[in-house]
Amino acid sequence: MRVLVYASAPGDDPRAVEDAYHTVSGALAGTPGLLGNALLRSVHEPGAFVVMSEWADLDSFREWEEGAGHRGATAPLRPLQDGRGRGPFGIYEVTAAY
Repeated sequence: MRVLVYASAPGDDPRAVEDAYHTVSGALAGTPGLLGNALLRSVHEPGAFVVMSEWADLDSFREWEEGAGHRGATAPLRPLQDGRGRGPFGIYEVTAAY
């Protein structure tokens, strides 16, 4: 499972997304089922980011998402989410990989 969270840095604070990502990642360390995450920055839009997390399975992700700690742990990144017509996040099942 891959979960993508789209984020955008405000013009006056380009490091806001990076700082929030590090804070959230620290809070999520050791979360059952979370295999890792990465912060991706667009090469075409330097203020556009994607946080990609990898989960063992959909059940692990949903259990965490529905748990009490989810909202508090991800709060620093929430105001920076950027839906741009597609919603602020996406949940994808891996169907093939090399």
